[in-house]
Amino acid sequence: MPLRSSHYPFSAIVGCDGEHLDDLGLSLVLTSVSPEIGGVLVRGEKGTAKSTAVRGLASLLPPVDVYRGDRFSVDPADPAQQSPDGPFGPGSPVESRPVRLVELPVGATEDRVLGSLHLEQALTHGQVAYEPGLLARAHRGILYVDEVNLLHDHLVDLLLDAAATGRVTVERDGFSVEHTARFLLIGTMNPEEGELRPQLLDRFGLTVEVAAPPEPARRAEVVRRRMAHDADPAAFAERYRDAEEALAERIALARESLGRVRLSEAALLKIAEVCAAFDVDGLRADIVTARTAMAHAAWAGRTSVTRADIRRAALLALPHRRRRNPFDAPGLDEDLLDQILGDEEPPPDPPRPPGPEGTDDPADPTPADEPADDSAPPPPETDGPDTPADDAPPDQPPVPEPARQEADGSDEEPPAAPRPAGDSTVRAAAPYRPRLLTVRGSGEGADGRRSRAVGRRGRRIGAAPPGQGSGASLHLVETVRAAACRPHHGGRLRLQPRDLRVAVREGQESNLVLFCVDASGSMAARKRMTEVKTAILSLLLDAYRRRDKVGLVTFRGREAELALPPTRSVDTAAARLDDLPAGGRTPLAEGLVEAARVLRRERLRDPRLRPLLVVVTDGRATGGRGAVGRALEAADHVAGLGVTTVVVDGESGPLRLGLAARLAAHLGADHLPVSEVSADALGSAVRERAC
Repeated sequence: MPLRSSHYPFSAIVGCDGEHLDDLGLSLVLTSVSPEIGGVLVRGEKGTAKSTAVRGLASLLPPVDVYRGDRFSVDPADPAQQSPDGPFGPGSPVESRPVRLVELPVGATEDRVLGSLHLEQALTHGQVAYEPGLLARAHRGILYVDEVNLLHDHLVDLLLDAAATGRVTVERDGFSVEHTARFLLIGTMNPEEGELRPQLLDRFGLTVEVAAPPEPARRAEVVRRRMAHDADPAAFAERYRDAEEALAERIALARESLGRVRLSEAALLKIAEVCAAFDVDGLRADIVTARTAMAHAAWAGRTSVTRADIRRAALLALPHRRRRNPFDAPGLDEDLLDQILGDEEPPPDPPRPPGPEGTDDPADPTPADEPADDSAPPPPETDGPDTPADDAPPDQPPVPEPARQEADGSDEEPPAAPRPAGDSTVRAAAPYRPRLLTVRGSGEGADGRRSRAVGRRGRRIGAAPPGQGSGASLHLVETVRAAACRPHHGGRLRLQPRDLRVAVREGQESNLVLFCVDASGSMAARKRMTEVKTAILSLLLDAYRRRDKVGLVTFRGREAELALPPTRSVDTAAARLDDLPAGGRTPLAEGLVEAARVLRRERLRDPRLRPLLVVVTDGRATGGRGAVGRALEAADHVAGLGVTTVVVDGESGPLRLGLAARLAAHLGADHLPVSEVSADALGSAVRERAC
């Protein structure tokens, strides 16, 4: 088939060329072979060809047949699909067109995604007509969302509904439309900019982690090809035309042979065993792994699923489903996977007994055994699949090291590099549900789940004249009311631009949560620091769920340090917190001054992003004469910024000096003992006082 050459060729991407594809290329190919897998999420740092690979994939897919003039691209071969542009029947003209690659911008509106009133028809002909949105355009094609982790929550909800039902229902502006929307969902994201909502993460069938190649030779080859493409795109595309056509033909052949691939009962049971051993949520992982294994077998030219197919499918379909919270490290223990799979190939199903007329059922053939995939890496040497790990029960699969440590409650830490004398490192315990900390007043920041905000979404609390660039919806009743309050001549109501009123809505916004953490010797007692780190980890997890931006300032020894610039990647913040050493003096003043500097800089970057400063300290200030006075002066300076502040008091024990409460008074902050950060602990305290 003719291939489009306006893009960078898929086969020219280093890792997607040749016979053996890397994880990125293979995942995109497999989900193209079997769209029922559910799409691909590509996670990786900037400049790793994520978007380039997705755009190159579209030209490799076989064209689709559609009715001429049908904006909804229903399949003429599927009578169950009905187009709102119809009716279409057997005599309707059919044409073939390339697969569409529809890009969903992060800042798209709901009308653009679902569709809206056709303004030209309404204004010129007075007809109420529906203009299809991006979901209708993406039907039977690719819906690509770059930076999918930055997508607004209301758009995420729309994608979840469409992905779950395969249909879009629109009830608005005087019309009712329902149409099919089945598309290949591909998202790319940089984890440093924030994580993805768990509901949407689970909708992606496969997940791939990509990074720049560490080998200088491969990096040089990437640069060489990119420069050749930029110098002469047509000549570069011509160079890879044969490889592109061969890859497109192989995808089409794999699609045709997918229906002949058999998944034996033994292979299905092995897939279920793998999913159960890795403790994934729900059964979607089993279904996706089975479909991926069958697609991999079709891609490899086999007619039955082998051990190699299951192994490759598990590595692509399971890692993102094992994460219970954003702080869990992605990935899969390949040694454990090989132990579960074992060395034996899953046997094929036994042939069925003859039918009532003495003949086998031709619609259900049982293929012969297929050879294993020689390209798959051999499993590591183990004691065999039946040999459990040291601490595992004899009848259960072995537990990987991280899970084993969590299960037996061990606090032992892995060996670390030597630290200076007086330093210590302790890890946080399991996070808990913290009490809600909010910013005072109402803001106008981005959608979130923390503080009150006046914006375009939420419950309606009033009406006001439209502001500059306001995107709020028109409040018709209040507009008519404003016009009616003016004197009118002739008794007729006439609307003027000054009468317009838009709805004022109150919702919730996300905030910048800046942690200023005391890591000095006064906080270094092991039990106390564990309690403090657990509180911070719990607040970080809460910030992730509420879509906040987080930053981390630490102070110890003689200076303060911005350990993590404000980011939406709270798992990075958790990693920095876990490795945070404690010890030395307490430069409290320097920590507050550094926090004030960060707050002023972030206010210039985004004035709408309101900050919440969380100071975690026991209030002690050391480092020479006048340290306490300098700390209180710095606290007065921070208070002058008008920032909502909370002091989490890490002091414990029978003898308490109350210095953190004094610091909170100078900051104009709420004073919160670390033992009351937990929402459950706060509820218990309230109940005790009520009794």
